[in-house]
Amino acid sequence: MQQQDNILTDTLGRKHNYLRISLTEKCNLRCTYCMPSEGVQLSPRQHLMNADEIYNIAKVFVANGVDKIRLTGGEPLVRKDFSEILERLSTLNTTLSITTNGILVDRFLDDFKTYGLNNINVSLDTLNEEKFNHITRRDQFTKAYNNIHLLIENGFKVKLNVVLIKGFNDNEITDFIKLTKDLPISIRFIEFMPFDGNNWNKSKLVTQHEILEQTTHYFGANQLIKLQNEQNFTSRDYKIIGYKGEFGIISSVSNPFCDGCNRIRLTANGKIKNCLFSNNETDILTALRNQESIENYIAKAIYKKLPVRGGMDSFESFNDPKKHSKNRSMITIGG
Repeated sequence: MQQQDNILTDTLGRKHNYLRISLTEKCNLRCTYCMPSEGVQLSPRQHLMNADEIYNIAKVFVANGVDKIRLTGGEPLVRKDFSEILERLSTLNTTLSITTNGILVDRFLDDFKTYGLNNINVSLDTLNEEKFNHITRRDQFTKAYNNIHLLIENGFKVKLNVVLIKGFNDNEITDFIKLTKDLPISIRFIEFMPFDGNNWNKSKLVTQHEILEQTTHYFGANQLIKLQNEQNFTSRDYKIIGYKGEFGIISSVSNPFCDGCNRIRLTANGKIKNCLFSNNETDILTALRNQESIENYIAKAIYKKLPVRGGMDSFESFNDPKKHSKNRSMITIGG
């Protein structure tokens, strides 16, 4: 395939080398910030990408400059052909990673090792079993927590994704950071973001300022080290002096990082979302099935990417539900 220059570069010069592929809209949990209480309308099976289509689409992206692919969902490990998909993607010249709730990872450790998937983000929003059952609507805390330790013991690079919601788990910030004293992990505190059906409002937000204020009050300002941000960072990273691990803050709402964004999302039903917050989608699966070249569709999607958060260019704009109520629920976008 002949590479076409610049189809992954937008009008602001942002180069998109990071593709996040949602493998499924299904999940074995029902997290309140991700899935509406009444559930979601899942795409018919025939509308979802099969293993061949996932591979062929990914191959086009890699040929045009993508060098990092993250597998998401829903819960990607509930997909019955996950191992086949992972094996095929491992033949591409790209780094592979995954975001999972951790409940099924013990079944796939050998696959992860065989196919070079070393970077694993596990979603865990509380260290309290009762709270876990409340927010996930499932009794799986022990399984998830034990599997996190299993991943660490097997040498995987583990990050814990913690969505903070004021009045629910913001009193656990220091408890999570204390995990990094003896464990070589990264805790990533993520601001609660608005999606269809998750009852977002500003009062539930825990900002970067509040996280750092709580952290310095507990550990002492002189014990906190600010780490250098990675290129195209989403997380502003810190660590406590003498601790093995670190923690970061992903402040998509109060302190966004859009100017360096290099990510593009592919939903399980084959649509490109050029921004997590955008209502607009570009269907490339239909084009692929019609044996059309999908490069033009990709280029158009990248070209239409707005400067900041799908057009929500101010903190106040999040208070207007019309700005985000037409977006999908998080489970059908992909983490």
